Amino acid sequence: MPIELKMPALSPTMEEGTLARWLVKEGDSVASGDLIAEIETDKATMEFEAVDEGVISQILVAEGTDGVKVGTVIAMIQGEDEDAAPAKAAAPAPVAAKTEAPTAPTPPPPVAAPAPAALVAASGDRIKASPLARRIAADKGVDLAGLTGTGPNGRIVKADVEGASTNTASAEPVEARVTAESRPSTGSGLTVQNQQVPDFGIPHEVVKLSNMRKTIARRLTESKQTVPHIYLTVDVRLDALLKLRGELNASLESRGVKLSVNDMLIKALALALIQVPKCNVSFAGDTMLQYSRADISVAVSVPTGLITPIIFDAASKSLSTVSTEMSALAAKAKDGKLQPHEFQGGTASISNMGMMGIKQFEAVINPPQAMIMAIGAGEKRPYVVDDALAIATVMSATGSFDHRAIDGADGAELMKVFKELVEKPLGLVA
Repeated sequence: MPIELKMPALSPTMEEGTLARWLVKEGDSVASGDLIAEIETDKATMEFEAVDEGVISQILVAEGTDGVKVGTVIAMIQGEDEDAAPAKAAAPAPVAAKTEAPTAPTPPPPVAAPAPAALVAASGDRIKASPLARRIAADKGVDLAGLTGTGPNGRIVKADVEGASTNTASAEPVEARVTAESRPSTGSGLTVQNQQVPDFGIPHEVVKLSNMRKTIARRLTESKQTVPHIYLTVDVRLDALLKLRGELNASLESRGVKLSVNDMLIKALALALIQVPKCNVSFAGDTMLQYSRADISVAVSVPTGLITPIIFDAASKSLSTVSTEMSALAAKAKDGKLQPHEFQGGTASISNMGMMGIKQFEAVINPPQAMIMAIGAGEKRPYVVDDALAIATVMSATGSFDHRAIDGADGAELMKVFKELVEKPLGLVA
């Protein structure tokens, strides 16, 4: 019997995606774990793997097709011991599923996942999972019995394991985000997108939005409409931090590590959040999630928009580790190769536009996070040092806070601690 390959849910918020590129063609043999397609989600372009062995008998969705709903049949796999002819004869049915999304086979209902998982564990039957998914689960310590498979016949695939959280601290933000995005929206970004904009006879071209850009538009609109922002700015002297950075880089040169100012600011924000836990929170209606770990989402500009890879537990990591991880994540982000667990979650964000010469700006909060730090350019300014006017390297840092969860006094305390850590940077290496 032919196996249906369905558009997978590669992130908790994914409802549809773009089939960017096929890595196989009809007639190719595939094995479990082989990469067969690249799929553009609302966050990144990700690779999709085969979960069964066989021959690609039909490709039902052409590469470049966007708006493909999760669960839509995109290809058929014929078992190597089966006759491929029946699959060709069955072509009309899958094609109809492609052109009319409502007729596509319905994926297994997520709500039914816990019960089958328990039965599998109790009966001793083998949990359906691809070999690659099993290896990743073993490495990450993920219990396969607690996952819902998005592969054929409910099989657990690579994306299911990578999207799973192995700890409460990282799982809670994702859950809160899903909850926030499921709320009815008044005046969402979609309304704006669907408006007819007059061109007034001005020469122009229509540029199609990527899935990432659509998501950015929707989430930022939601944030500004539903989250009451309060902005707090401090001027921070950078001379001591720049001196320490130079000394550290000289000692790290043999290891191939070069610290950036942003690496040190990531560490400073993480330590400040640990010292001021009232700001390391998420607003959740009648409750708040207060985190005991600072996972810093770092804004990275990519050709299709903006993505925020995460430095997990940044407060407990050395500056060299933060720098190494950040360099690797930034490279993967620009190549569109970030995995879901590398950008989903985070307890607070940092956005640095100082390298672009921006003196000061106010960043938009990324719900369910409750704060984001906006970093401006360091520049020579007149500055009072030891009661005397001098020239110092100074930057402006602006914190945006969710006023539902964070009072102005608590936000001010965080900014004060952040300023002290940057101006007395030995605390970053202690």
